[in-house]
Amino acid sequence: MQGAEPILSLKAVRKMFGQHAAVDSIDLDIAEGEFFTIVGPSGSGKTTMLRMLAGMDTPTSGDILLKGARINDVPANKRPTCMVFQSLALFPHRTVGQNIEFPLKIRGEAPEKRKARALQLMDLLRLPQSHYAKNVMKCSGGERQRVALARALAYDPQILFFDEPLSAIDYKLRKTLEKELKDIHRETKKTFVYITHSLEEAMVMSDRIGVMRAGKLVQVGTPQEIYTTPNTRFVSEFVGDVNVMPVSLDSGGMLHAKGFGARFKPPNLPQGFREGHLVIRPEYIRFLSAAPEADNALPGRVYNEYALGSRIQYQVRVGDSVFLVEKLRQQPFSGQLDDEVFIGWDAADAILVTD
Repeated sequence: MQGAEPILSLKAVRKMFGQHAAVDSIDLDIAEGEFFTIVGPSGSGKTTMLRMLAGMDTPTSGDILLKGARINDVPANKRPTCMVFQSLALFPHRTVGQNIEFPLKIRGEAPEKRKARALQLMDLLRLPQSHYAKNVMKCSGGERQRVALARALAYDPQILFFDEPLSAIDYKLRKTLEKELKDIHRETKKTFVYITHSLEEAMVMSDRIGVMRAGKLVQVGTPQEIYTTPNTRFVSEFVGDVNVMPVSLDSGGMLHAKGFGARFKPPNLPQGFREGHLVIRPEYIRFLSAAPEADNALPGRVYNEYALGSRIQYQVRVGDSVFLVEKLRQQPFSGQLDDEVFIGWDAADAILVTD
């Protein structure tokens, strides 16, 4: 969050397992009150990084700072933080109220004060107060997610860490809980640090996203920045569907697309660019009546179509390659499968990356 002081900082943080760097020299500032999400494929180091932030692992080198104080060796139970696990780690033989009140009981709060706080958190998490005495295992999966979050908030932590808490639930409920988590973040004004392998989750909820690959943070930015201006081919392909072509800059200032025998007008060229990849999102490619209707165009054949809710995605064969073209359902392609077509895009709607 712009202008906010960092509550959590990583300075050249590294975690080695034998000769393998699971987290490799990461520098990062997380602002107080921010919803920061770490995404990456399996094995990218995101879980190891979260475990170090939460105090369950110690960095091999580098420093983790909480409000400027070094906390590398401070155990998890001595930090003003709390973790919501994928497994939820609820007490199965206790009631909803007993689960939520557990941290308050450990702290020595009086029973009436514990109950009042539990009911307050149940209201915040949209849990019926009638569930207070209900065994937690008789609750639905979504309700148990809310109980786990309420228990975490009962600690009144400065930072909440989330270890893929929505990965094991069905799609419809996940969509509901994503929005609720974003609402709860706004209402509580707590700092949320969330890890997931789902870019879709990250895009819905986050103020900023950090994309990890092979132990490194390869890009950090807002969801809009990550989506529209990825800095590598890996990030562009990780964040949704893309059309990617290897290209090189020719002597005339045009892009030569290897394998297509075509030259394209480039977007803004990165400094020193000679060769790399041209990236175009499917929604920026359109069907043309004639090639001159766009800065760049290619002939192809409509091969297939896929309904994606409010959008329709078309697969267009161009030689041996496949391009994806996306349109709103209200404005579908007017032709048919196997039609010969021109597809095109404007130079400013593409991205050049060197990786």
